Amino acid sequence: MSDPEDTGDAGTERPRESLFAAPVMAEQERMVEAMLFASATPMTARALNDRMPHGCDAAEALVHLQKRYEGRGVRVVRVGDGWAIRTAPDLGFLMREETVETRKLSRAAIETLAIIAYHQPVTRAEIEEIRGVSVSRGTVDQLIEMEWIRFGRRKMTPGRPVTFVVTETFLDHFGLESARDLPGLKELRAAGLLESRPAPGLGAPTGPDEDAAEEPDSGQSELFED
Repeated sequence: MSDPEDTGDAGTERPRESLFAAPVMAEQERMVEAMLFASATPMTARALNDRMPHGCDAAEALVHLQKRYEGRGVRVVRVGDGWAIRTAPDLGFLMREETVETRKLSRAAIETLAIIAYHQPVTRAEIEEIRGVSVSRGTVDQLIEMEWIRFGRRKMTPGRPVTFVVTETFLDHFGLESARDLPGLKELRAAGLLESRPAPGLGAPTGPDEDAAEEPDSGQSELFED
């Protein structure tokens, strides 16, 4: 005779039931708000859930919290896979006097960073091929020290060279949700940040729409080590 509580699937565990009901959604919003406010770095929904009582839904609380902050001085924004509380973009001018610029990136560092952002994951050899000159170790070390780039997966080619990708710190600094939100060629030229010739790392437009992002090769994942 089968157990009346059996799920019917061998080896399938029944979900654990809590003896206490989950807090109401308004209280879950307060919990998420407190954690995002106190965190120095963006937090994922999973990390938020791990800190909340059993039965809470951080993802749903984030949706409600994001709507509640619409039109306010700060917003709940997505940064990569995480979430953070950030100043509303139109009020950024109020903080300009408090921002101290300690150093400027060299031209080599800017070009290297642009190539990594638009072509990631990319190896040092590929960066040098695009720039046409060698990349000094100091340039890469500076970008890593600033936490704007990090090591990615190794490419499954002879020598298994390491690749570079941009970080969530980079996305957060420039107010981007992901690297897909980087400006296209037309936007850069309209802002006066790009000459008529293709900039290093951006590549020449291959079609009528210069802003169209190049689709990654379907077999690209096979070239990299997990």
